[in-house]
Amino acid sequence: MLIRDEIISLLEQALKSAEHADAISSVPNHTITVEHPNRQEHGNFSSNLPLKIQGLVKIKALDLAKIIIEHIPPHDAVERVEIAPPGFINFFLDDKWVAQQASVIARDNSFGQIPIEGEKSLQIEYVSANPTGPIHVGNGRGAAIGSTLANTFKFTGYQVQQEYYINDAGNQVLIFGQTLYARYLQLHGNEASLPDNGYPGSYMIDLAQEIKNRHGEEFLEQNNDSVIEQIGVLGIEIMVEQIKKDLEQIGVEFDSWFSEKSLMEENSHYDQFMSILTEKNQITERDGAVWFASSELGESKDNVLVRSDGTPTYYATDIAYHYEKFIERRFDRVIDIWGADHQGHVSRLKAAIDSVGGEPDALDVLLYQLVTLRRGDEIVPLSKRAGEIVTLANVVAEVGEDAARYFFLATGANQPMEFDLELAVTQSDDNPVYYIQYAHARISSILDLATEQKLDAANANTELLTDPAEIKLIVSLLLFPEIVERVLSDLAPHHLAHYARELAAAFHNFYGQCRVVQIENPELSSSRLLLLEATKSVLARILDLMGISAPKSM
Repeated sequence: MLIRDEIISLLEQALKSAEHADAISSVPNHTITVEHPNRQEHGNFSSNLPLKIQGLVKIKALDLAKIIIEHIPPHDAVERVEIAPPGFINFFLDDKWVAQQASVIARDNSFGQIPIEGEKSLQIEYVSANPTGPIHVGNGRGAAIGSTLANTFKFTGYQVQQEYYINDAGNQVLIFGQTLYARYLQLHGNEASLPDNGYPGSYMIDLAQEIKNRHGEEFLEQNNDSVIEQIGVLGIEIMVEQIKKDLEQIGVEFDSWFSEKSLMEENSHYDQFMSILTEKNQITERDGAVWFASSELGESKDNVLVRSDGTPTYYATDIAYHYEKFIERRFDRVIDIWGADHQGHVSRLKAAIDSVGGEPDALDVLLYQLVTLRRGDEIVPLSKRAGEIVTLANVVAEVGEDAARYFFLATGANQPMEFDLELAVTQSDDNPVYYIQYAHARISSILDLATEQKLDAANANTELLTDPAEIKLIVSLLLFPEIVERVLSDLAPHHLAHYARELAAAFHNFYGQCRVVQIENPELSSSRLLLLEATKSVLARILDLMGISAPKSM
């Protein structure tokens, strides 16, 4: 059990004890919470319980706080409990107990895992950028968020499948094929104009050249409509190959690449969900189109499923896709990670999932905001008029995989983020990823030095860990399980990035205050080496969850 939860349990016991002693009236069931105070003098944990229930028991908060702490049972981890106006109860951890936790953390490979009840299957679908162009820097943010969440859920025992949804059907794919064919003809010296709303980027010329290299003049003499479809399919396949390579550059690999086209095959999931909605009389036809009567289910309006020209909408294929996830593959939970421009799509998709037999509450949609690139004070434009974009590959080539992943993660998904390319390659404490990795490398170096001096942590005595810097570092380590829990409950991997920096700061402070390798004092050295092993273990785990390397030297 987390020490936070044990503190909550102490408060629950105190309430029951006070009730049995008739010191307070019975309190209805409610949630007790504790927080970490911002100021050290307010302890390690603080609860506003008296403020929350004073109206229920008709006792002023400060007086109620006094009654509660009189009934708090003793606990090895708690040194003292204090009251602070206007009615807070503050808990101070016992330094001796804190020091003992260094041994627990260092020797428990599962430290930080939050147990779940039973095996749960989870699918996370992310990136899923249209394969009509290269992965751009904005997609990189979704990639880092998605893979870090997947890592963290796996760490806590979920069965996780990571999936990329390939949008290989629809009008944009047709336009892509038309553009590619025009470029292919131009490379063979033929006159050809790009279609309206075509793809003008130079990558289309490179793609056409690749097709020319592979197939020569094979498509010059064929029927125009047929060849556009063929060359479009080839182009999508090549783009998907490139997307896979680009994502691998930041450590992202998917378990499944799901084709949108497969949803539209005969007796497909599209047909199945349409039959279900028809049987429920939730399908209407007007203006030549087919509509989902979602307004009857609480949505602000009905939504088009099939256009008047007979083609399904993006909404329709998305329903079919999620029908396949929940009904066919039976995932317990699904997380979709989308760009913020899809916000209006969330509620109507949940409504449709409910109608076709899925569990809408089992779907979480995480929306991430835009990325702004900078070099110091200068903003880097993400696109040009000619259709060129700043690709993810460009950014990774400039700053490296580790810096790219950290900077993509460092800001909460619901906030626009700024990515400073100049800072990301700076080797100084101002660069957070360098600062964190340097902490791990420094610990590795100290442990290597200790080995050379024939010192180790085998006989460590945690009672010797009494320096304030040592205690502060261990308290920081104890936060790790709470951070993991917050990442999963909030779907917010930026908590890992912030915590990694805070933990690195606690270590660097310890390093400045406490010499570890001391030939003249092997017992103290042994105890501090144990603390370093615990710190290294947690730092390495955090970096691993974020998909960032933990170097042994820098």
